[in-house]
Amino acid sequence: MKKLFFAAIALLATALSAQTLKINGAGATFPNPIYTKWFDQYHNMHSNVEINYQSIGSGGGIRQLSAGTVFFGASDGPMTNDQITAAGFRIIHLPTVLGGVVPVYNVPEISAELKFTGPVLADIFLGKITKWNDAAIRATNPGVNLPNADITVVHRSDGSGTSYIWCDYLSKVSPEYRKTVGVGTAPNWPAGGIGAKGNEGVAGFVKQTPGSIGYVELIYALQNKISYGAVQNLAGEWVRASTETVSNAASAAAKAMPKDFRVSITNAPGHNVYPISSFTWLLLQESPKDVARSRTMADFMRWALTDGQQYAPQLGYAPLPKEVVALEMEALKKVRQ
Repeated sequence: MKKLFFAAIALLATALSAQTLKINGAGATFPNPIYTKWFDQYHNMHSNVEINYQSIGSGGGIRQLSAGTVFFGASDGPMTNDQITAAGFRIIHLPTVLGGVVPVYNVPEISAELKFTGPVLADIFLGKITKWNDAAIRATNPGVNLPNADITVVHRSDGSGTSYIWCDYLSKVSPEYRKTVGVGTAPNWPAGGIGAKGNEGVAGFVKQTPGSIGYVELIYALQNKISYGAVQNLAGEWVRASTETVSNAASAAAKAMPKDFRVSITNAPGHNVYPISSFTWLLLQESPKDVARSRTMADFMRWALTDGQQYAPQLGYAPLPKEVVALEMEALKKVRQ
């Protein structure tokens, strides 16, 4: 009887497992905290659906989606026309939330919040500014006793949408940076420095390395309790990243959003705008063969774009403007369901 009982249990477990729809995705580390929250919440509402996400960087997500090894991808930098063509199928970019990329630093000798201009950040990552008491840093931080210490640059070692946002901004404020480094997910770093994988890796290295500076999505600075600086925006204001100042960066873009949602909002005009802000995108095939998974991801996205937005502020992200959500709801109708 015991054997029959355990056999029945095994058959029941197998049947339940067969009924579970598993959907795999991979990509950006930037939105990983909110994606983890969303996928858990959605599973609580739909116990037969498991959405698994690997936080491997935007470049990895794009590669895996293009190769067909995951059902959806995620990126903080929109795919290029060449990348979409190489994938061989139509891909829809769907903005999910907004975030800010912040300059994080570890200078034990000071407790004051530092201020950075875009050109100063560019020169640090170009290797032109190598000391914390450089005249250019002192100029924007009067009264701060900056040490005569070397600057250690920490950057991403993997293909990264966060790097894309960082480089997109610095290329707009520094002609030399645009010419020397340019915009991309895996640039060559003239200043050398330390390469780390993911936002988690950069945050970890900066936290452990006195004299270092890096760039991470805001939530990683908050979670790791790392100092991060204010950045001068296009209006000349010193602005810290927050859900409000990141939302302000999206307001202009919302009124002139391209149909494919591939847009840059770094260095946006306006008052109280944080200049290193960006959408982050979830990438879906428009016409995949697997209709059941496609239908489920479309349903998940409708929930994430509406009820799911309430979780954004508590995790350091800004919710999407209503105008953008309305456009995305229309775009979702193109996804095979």
